[in-house]
Amino acid sequence: MAKIVSVKAEVNGEVYDLTAPTEGAVWSKSVTAPAQTSGSNNGGKGPGVGTNASGLGYYPVKITVTDDYGNTTVINTSTATLGDSLKLKVLEKVAPVASITYPAQGASITSGKPTIRFKLTDSGSGVKPDSCYIIIDSGTAQKVTATVNGSEATATFTPATALTDGQHTIKVYGSDYDGNKSNEATATFKVDTTPPILNITAPTDGQKFNKADINIVGTTNDALSSPVTITVKLNDEDQGDVTVAENGAFTKGITLVKGTNTIVVTAEDASGLTSTVTRTVSYSDTAPVVTAITLVPNPADAGASVVISVTVQETD
Repeated sequence: MAKIVSVKAEVNGEVYDLTAPTEGAVWSKSVTAPAQTSGSNNGGKGPGVGTNASGLGYYPVKITVTDDYGNTTVINTSTATLGDSLKLKVLEKVAPVASITYPAQGASITSGKPTIRFKLTDSGSGVKPDSCYIIIDSGTAQKVTATVNGSEATATFTPATALTDGQHTIKVYGSDYDGNKSNEATATFKVDTTPPILNITAPTDGQKFNKADINIVGTTNDALSSPVTITVKLNDEDQGDVTVAENGAFTKGITLVKGTNTIVVTAEDASGLTSTVTRTVSYSDTAPVVTAITLVPNPADAGASVVISVTVQETD
C-alpha cells in the first residue's frame, strides 16, 4: 500500500508543506492569507486587487500530493468537483475614506439648490458606486451613484427641493466592494438667498445742492449674514471705507462736482449678496445774476400800482 509522503499547497506564489499528526490523518497547515483583496465581489477588479487574483475574484490554490512510489496528484481550480474549493477569496478590512468637497465646513452659500460634491477613496477592492449615500439635516439617507476612477469615487447631489435660508448639515458615506463602510463625513453650512436691506434717507433722488460737501445717510441690515459692508461710488469712483454701526446706521461724507452727480451705494453681506441704491443729485454754487430792474411807473402816484420787473440771467 502506497504511503503519502508529501502534501504541498501553493498559494499566491508561496509553497507550503502540509503535515499530518498521524498516518492517514488530514494534512493541514495554517497559512497567512494574501495581504491584498481578491476583488471577489467585483470580478477581480479594483485598485488593490492582488496580481494573482486579478480578473478572477479569487486566489487559485494548487495542491500537490506525492506518495512513496513517486506518484503525484495535482488538484487546482480547474479540477472537477474539488476545483471550486481551491478558490480562496480574500476580503480587505480597510474602510473607504469619505470627504465633502462642496460646500466646505462653515461656508455661506447663496443657492438653495447647491450642487453638493463629495468623494470616497479606497485603495483595496474599490468604492462600490451604488453604495454611496447622503443625509441632509435629519432626513433619510438618499442614494447617490458615484463615478469611480481607480481608487477614487466622486459624486454630486442637488436637492430636489430648495433648502431654506439658514444652517444645514450634510453627511455622506459609502462602502467598498468588500462591504466595509466608510466614515460619515460631515459639513455644516449656511444658505443665504436674501440680499441685505439697504435704506438711504439722504440725499433724495433729484435733490439739488448749493454746497459740494454732503452726507450720505442710511441704514442696512442682514439677519443671516452680518456684518454688511457698505461701498459708496461717486461718479464711478470709490469713496473709501464706510463705518457701519452695530445698529446698521452709517454716514459717509462726499464731495460733489458741479453739475450732475451719480451716487451708487452698495450693501454686501457675508454671503456675497448685494443690494444697491442709486441717487442722482446736482450741485451748483453760482448765484443768480441780475442784469436789469425796472419800476413802472416811477415816480408813482400814492396808492397806484407799480410794476417791478427784474431781469435775471440763469447760471449753470
